[in-house]
Amino acid sequence: MTRRKTASIVLLCLLCVAPTNYAIGQGGRDQNSGARRPQDYRSRNFLIHTDLAKDDAEALLQKMETMLKIISRYWGAPNRKTIECYVVDDLEYWPAGSLSPGVRDTVRQGGITIAQGSRRGNQFNLNAIVYASNSYGTPQHEAVHAYCYQTFGVTGPTWYAEGMAELGNYWVEGDTTVTAPDYVIQYLKRSPHKSLEEITDSRQRTGDGWQNYTWRWALCHFLVNNSNYYDRFRPMGVGFLTGRPSTFDRTFASKMKELEFEFEFFVDHLQRGFDVGRCVWNWKARYREQKGTRPVVSRIRADKGWQPSGLKVVKGKEYRFSATGMWRTSGDPEGVSADGGPGGTGKLVGVLFNDYQLGRPFELGADGAVTAPDDGQLLLRCRDEWDQLSDNKGTISVEWMSGENG
Repeated sequence: MTRRKTASIVLLCLLCVAPTNYAIGQGGRDQNSGARRPQDYRSRNFLIHTDLAKDDAEALLQKMETMLKIISRYWGAPNRKTIECYVVDDLEYWPAGSLSPGVRDTVRQGGITIAQGSRRGNQFNLNAIVYASNSYGTPQHEAVHAYCYQTFGVTGPTWYAEGMAELGNYWVEGDTTVTAPDYVIQYLKRSPHKSLEEITDSRQRTGDGWQNYTWRWALCHFLVNNSNYYDRFRPMGVGFLTGRPSTFDRTFASKMKELEFEFEFFVDHLQRGFDVGRCVWNWKARYREQKGTRPVVSRIRADKGWQPSGLKVVKGKEYRFSATGMWRTSGDPEGVSADGGPGGTGKLVGVLFNDYQLGRPFELGADGAVTAPDDGQLLLRCRDEWDQLSDNKGTISVEWMSGENG
């Protein structure tokens, strides 16, 4: 599938000629050709010129207004200027001269945002115009750039600007799960993983291919929604937009190993409905070897990903466990024990973590014994699909004793 190619150009000058001086028709048909002409539609924050049908144009305006509410709230800066957009569904309906040749070529593949105005020091007065194909959410993507230009005067480094614009495109009010199209998800899962250094390389340029955009989106989505990192990511991004010096490496220097591990885990398990917030790693958890008569006790929630058991295991050593309580998944509406229900959904499962590496998950259940396949920290979860955690309920308590003490 061909993905759009997007670009953002800022023209900072006192006097600037707009890319088009042609007015868009106000409705009806071209008296000469009989073809449908583009029309104007307005909402609180947008003016769009488009050949879309009225219902489709109004639906697009609603999507863009919702997107703008979310991003302006995230960046803490309300939109203060109307964002003007030319949205093209079919170039056949646009009269000759209504769009410049360069713009026509661009919207065949995607979109462009052109900002023009004046700047003096940190003071600026820019107006941004969006030219976009109606495909792949391009109007929403480009509108994020337009908002940034008019509000902050800049969009930030390429990886951040394009990643956040894609995030704005996919953002759904009240839904923090992955909502990206399937082809984006499949590309990321099937491709060699890009390192954080590659994704955030400052030498990148906009319009360098949809594949790079998917990696930028993935990183931004992950950092916006992961409580281990968003308290650093948001100030860093605001710094990009407001002129406070900041870099990705410096911002996350003390957490880079943890970040690399969690981001890799996110990409490996990526699917629509995956909720980063339910799979946040607990790096502060304490683990101990079980000795004497005091068991290691953990409480595991059904609606979360891997959670610390508190048990540090030794390779080859046997551990006995007993799990009490009930939890419920969408596949087991009546609730089940840690043995799970038909097909294994709801079963207690474990995995070992050692030196930023995960082992192979293994089944546990309500009680029994397991021999540690390696040294490591034991993590537990309720078995369910990664996109089905949000409707799970309940907690199970697990006690662990080493075989020699059992």
